[in-house]
This record gives sequence, C-alpha cells and structure tokens, in this order.
Amino acid sequence: MIVILFLQIVISILLIGAVLLQNQSGGLSSAFGGGGEFYRSRRSLEKILFVGTIALSAAFGILSVILLMPR
Repeated sequence: MIVILFLQIVISILLIGAVLLQNQSGGLSSAFGGGGEFYRSRRSLEKILFVGTIALSAAFGILSVILLMPR
C-alpha cells in the first residue's frame, strides 16, 4: 500500500509537469472573443507529451481507484 501511494505521488508530480510543459498560446484570450487560433497537427515532441499526459492521467486514476478499494 505504501508503494502504491508513493507511485501515485510520483505520477502526480509528473502529470503536473506534463500539463505545465504543454504550450497553450491562446491563454485567456479565448475567453474574451478568441485569439485567432487555427488548427494544426501535433508534431513529434508535442504529440509524445500529449499522449504521455493522457497515459499519466489514466495511471493516476487507476491508482486512485486501487487505493479506495477496501482491504
């Protein structure tokens, strides 16, 4: 149980870092009428970071459910 808790802390730190590394150029401008965004495809490192964020969030959710299970 201690190992799972430690893993969850490490994954949460990695998840925070992955979210902060993603570059969102619009910021709050979309809340005030948009900032002229356009669609573009994700490039190699950006795509790895995007998929990694999804994987880390899934792992965090699974570990959270495991920790909630009664022993």
